[in-house]
Amino acid sequence: MFKRIDHIELVTADEARALRFYTEVLGFELRARVEVPGLRLAYLDLGGTTVELMTYTELEPAPRGEGERLGYRMMALEVDDLQAALAALEAKGIACSWGPLVRPAYARAEIRDPDGNAIELRQWIAR
Repeated sequence: MFKRIDHIELVTADEARALRFYTEVLGFELRARVEVPGLRLAYLDLGGTTVELMTYTELEPAPRGEGERLGYRMMALEVDDLQAALAALEAKGIACSWGPLVRPAYARAEIRDPDGNAIELRQWIAR
């Protein structure tokens, strides 16, 4: 059912510094950059693992909103079938904390670990 870690999201206060570290120090390759209102995203790949750097542009000097902080945001696990994964988790007493959301390219939902850390479940429909 669970296949691999799809990506890790990291919130950063300094996008340029983080990009330099992940690309120049650790050897990640910049795959894509996306900007949406209030947020810049940079997707970095290393050996099939993706780190998504998130830089909030409307919060100074760094994100401090409810549930957001510098550092680890959530782990994402790729699943074959999101609905089946959610049903299996529900049978074990694990409730969906957000979603599911279905888009043309993917479906996603979130659960929480026992400490409250978010874990995204993502089914790729089209890549």
